[in-house]
Amino acid sequence: MPRFKRVLLKLSGEVLAGDARFGIQPSVLRELAEEIRDVKSDGADLGIVIGGGNIIRGVSAANEGMDRATADYMGMMASVMNAVAMQDALEKLGLSTRVLSALDIREVAEPYIRRRAVRHLEKGRIVIFAGGTGNPYFTTDTAAALRAAEIGADAVLKATKVDGVYSADPAKVAGAARYERLTYDDVVRQGLAFMDQAAIALCRENGLPIVVFDMTVPGNIRKVVAGESIGTVISD
Repeated sequence: MPRFKRVLLKLSGEVLAGDARFGIQPSVLRELAEEIRDVKSDGADLGIVIGGGNIIRGVSAANEGMDRATADYMGMMASVMNAVAMQDALEKLGLSTRVLSALDIREVAEPYIRRRAVRHLEKGRIVIFAGGTGNPYFTTDTAAALRAAEIGADAVLKATKVDGVYSADPAKVAGAARYERLTYDDVVRQGLAFMDQAAIALCRENGLPIVVFDMTVPGNIRKVVAGESIGTVISD
């Protein structure tokens, strides 16, 4: 039995690009879908939030002169594209899924309604939350924390390309220390930037543990859900 009965898995859009800098690599998508299938086979309820950074990053576009709200809406639409791609990969493996979008794009996704999302989870479906929060100026990390709270998740699993939270960027600072456990206060006090402050505040207010782990290692998602000591756990 999984340690976490219901989880919210947060994936960055960049993960779907694989070794490329842009777009979606079908082989990466397929491998990720197989990992998620294994988690589902263990009996966990699973919600997923995917960013859109493999197509456009709102903050980066705004820094280069684009209107911030416009750039953020483009990012939300990119997350819908990634969600539909993930749905296709999962359903090719025989899994039942639903995409619920905070943006109204009914031709490809159901509108996000909290009670509908919970009902889909109760029926054993994987729910992919698209369109961020539906509002500019909020990241998909915040969307993940929000959706996790709304569906009554036991934890937010932040899948990254590093094996946890470090005292500094390990790619830039030699000897940066990796943490196994942190409190929300530790994160704020040390200014650790693995997640935005709004997302961390939401998790803290709702007693949601955050697990930051390396998803590039095969089997890690399943291990985290099972309760194995992988990555960094942030909680009270």
